[in-house]
Amino acid sequence: MSLSDPIGDMLTRIRNGQRAMKSSVVSPSSKLRVSVLEALKREGFIRGYEVSEPQKGKPEVSIELKYYQGRGVIEHVSRVSKPGRRVYSGVKDLPTVRNGLGVAILSTPNGVLSDSEARDANVGGEVLCKLY
Repeated sequence: MSLSDPIGDMLTRIRNGQRAMKSSVVSPSSKLRVSVLEALKREGFIRGYEVSEPQKGKPEVSIELKYYQGRGVIEHVSRVSKPGRRVYSGVKDLPTVRNGLGVAILSTPNGVLSDSEARDANVGGEVLCKLY
């Protein structure tokens, strides 16, 4: 089975896992998904992740969700750039989410970065998702 939006699938698994108060969720693995998870870990939205290969040729990533005072750290997550409509942003037009309390994840020439990291590196790119 092929997915038309693998990043959207992973974000939905994270959203559903937090609503069900799961400690971790499992998603198929890819380089882009691991890069997005690394950015989420740097920003403090997840505890961590671990890539494994239970079946030969089918890697999976186990994502450890993070909670604070009984509530999920990720309150809202939304996909911005979709397969049917790509959204790009220059460095001067980078979005701010909740006046800096949230984060936008971007795919840039320097790799997958948060909006603040992209401003520091002075690069723009494709806005993958926003979360707070």
